[in-house]
Amino acid sequence: MRHTLALICALLPLPALAEMSAAEFEAYTQGKTLYYGQSGAPYGAEVYHEDRRVQWSFLDGRCKEGRWYEAEGLICFVYEDDPTPQCWSFTESPSGLVARFENDPTQTELYEAQEQNDPLLCLGPEVGV
Repeated sequence: MRHTLALICALLPLPALAEMSAAEFEAYTQGKTLYYGQSGAPYGAEVYHEDRRVQWSFLDGRCKEGRWYEAEGLICFVYEDDPTPQCWSFTESPSGLVARFENDPTQTELYEAQEQNDPLLCLGPEVGV
């Protein structure tokens, strides 16, 4: 009987990870620089400042300022170059955050690759001749 119960439990799906609330997300991220990956490759990094301010980079030397807020249970970001909200659901896995882009959930899922204390490499504005 014990073996049967163990087999049944092994076949049951694992419970889905609960989405983080805005308070949980803020507590987890504030003051950190998190690097994100996608499909085993670097994707970008974000610095989480106080007052829900952020700085994002695709690791190309260009950084953009923004802010995040909670809307309908999602964490939404707006940046200085695009006022269109980019909304994500975040869950905490044993290896860090997992972020799913809810504007198009089939498009992008990111995972926390690492946390660093070093500032982002942000080059100055592009200047022409």
